[in-house]
Amino acid sequence: MLKKKDLSEKELVEACVANDRRSQERLFRKFFPGMMRMCMRYTDDKGVAMEIVNAGFLRVFKKLHTFSFSGSLEGWIRRLVFHSLSDHFKKQTKPVHFLSLEDRDAPHESSALDHLFWEDIIKLVDFLPAASKEVFWLYAIEGYSHAEIAERANISVGTSKWHLSNARSKLKTLILQTNNKTNYAG
Repeated sequence: MLKKKDLSEKELVEACVANDRRSQERLFRKFFPGMMRMCMRYTDDKGVAMEIVNAGFLRVFKKLHTFSFSGSLEGWIRRLVFHSLSDHFKKQTKPVHFLSLEDRDAPHESSALDHLFWEDIIKLVDFLPAASKEVFWLYAIEGYSHAEIAERANISVGTSKWHLSNARSKLKTLILQTNNKTNYAG
């Protein structure tokens, strides 16, 4: 019989769904550091980050029975924790910008982003080329470094940086196009 330490991801998820507290703790400890790093990119307050991570893991454990093993468990968990992060800042009175374009990528119109919501920008990310979209998502949303992305995607750090630059450039164009369509419709 396998010891608890030797559980596969599938067995670990199944044990968590069966409400095995030790397995739930193991899952939490395994993915906590990465989720905390992601949250700390958006707040300097460790207490707030911890609150967001805990809310995210509450979502994870409530929805774990729906995980289909069609993608990575870490990516699925990261997505749920990110939703908690997003929800937390939506409740705040002062706006927090999750996506910031570098100075050299400043939009031609100063109001290009004023007409878009966070969800609109995320939808535009889906129009990026697959490799650039993946690098952009890992870097800008999930908080991975170029070195981590290069290792994960089996590419060079320079290629990762190029894909990020490419994604930002294409995203900027999409934002401007969307803004122009909104201005014509309004």
